[in-house]
Amino acid sequence: MPNLDRIERALHAALQAIDGPGRPPRLAGAMQHAVFPSGARIRPQLVLAVAHACGEDDPALTDAAAVAIELLHCASLVHDDLPCFDDAATRRGRPSVQKAWGERLAVLAGDALIVAAYEALGRAAGRHVSRLPGLLATVSRGVGMPLGIVAGQAWECEPQVTLRDYQQAKTGALFAAATMAGAQSAGSTPEPWRGLGERLGQAYQVADDIRDVVGDAQALGKPVHRDIELDRPSMTRELGLDGALAEFRRLMDETEAAVPDCPGAAGFRALIRHEARRLVPTGLEDIRPRTPEAAWRVQAA
Repeated sequence: MPNLDRIERALHAALQAIDGPGRPPRLAGAMQHAVFPSGARIRPQLVLAVAHACGEDDPALTDAAAVAIELLHCASLVHDDLPCFDDAATRRGRPSVQKAWGERLAVLAGDALIVAAYEALGRAAGRHVSRLPGLLATVSRGVGMPLGIVAGQAWECEPQVTLRDYQQAKTGALFAAATMAGAQSAGSTPEPWRGLGERLGQAYQVADDIRDVVGDAQALGKPVHRDIELDRPSMTRELGLDGALAEFRRLMDETEAAVPDCPGAAGFRALIRHEARRLVPTGLEDIRPRTPEAAWRVQAA
């Protein structure tokens, strides 16, 4: 997807806006570590792509919506890597925030990024302030209770969970917030874009489940086989590897079909096909789990 330079500039500006004399330097460092260097930036790219398709008329507000979504995503990764959850040592190919800066600063960095996300929206809303309440509601629903990413993480603490509810909250909710916020930042109705975001988010989570089984930690930049080790629900455990691959393809087809009628519809569908190839490359169907334990778990699912 395009606009990566635009996203990076907006993220740097957002963190610079809350930096200054008197701030705790290690906390500032931990926040920078959480946000840079970039991952795929798929969520903020969705914000910009939808805004463009809807006739973007306020680039500053669109940038702020993209920044808010990405900072909230980064915060969730920082908290997800903590010892009380995944206890992950790496993220994006380097030490996770909790490994590089310690558990206490990781907690605080995640918290500060959540606040920074809402600050970015507030600073940019002056030109079209009437759009701010809707944007705040959309972003908040994608993050909080009852169906946002916080709820998705909380399902890991419950004795029983429905897999699709878990994955929709953990991943799908913020993707839906990204597509809907892109429309709102351009002054368009967000609801037609909800289904696209939800399906793409679900597909992204299924792809993550697949790569956790057959992926390479160095290539992915994070540990693999964590669903098995932590006894977490996943699509590969429920359907097996072949079933998960079929589910991924089904969701990507539904995502492409869910693109609303708009001037940029053809380009949007091309981006979805590109993303499908990136998430699950051609030939992955021929790869099988790399460890006996992973193979047993997948076949037993």
